[in-house]
Amino acid sequence: MKNSTLPPVRVDAEFRAEAESVLHEGESLTGFIEATVRRAVEHRRIQAAFEAGARKSLAEHKRTGASHAVGDVFDKLEAKVRVRRAQVLGQ
Repeated sequence: MKNSTLPPVRVDAEFRAEAESVLHEGESLTGFIEATVRRAVEHRRIQAAFEAGARKSLAEHKRTGASHAVGDVFDKLEAKVRVRRAQVLGQ
């Protein structure tokens, strides 16, 4: 696959200096920008999937009228977290 470039972004000198000031040793501004854009793209994908799930859930609720109490949902989630934590910690 052929490489491509993102459009250049114009910023004032102060902001560029601020961005350069947070670079890790050996990190380039280009690498920082690419990593940041990749994280933002992944965040937007996750956000879109969450919103799609919420819309689907709302449509199902409107269709059936069925819902779950918040306390019940949190209890189930906390139980899952306890089980997973025990697995991770080897308990």
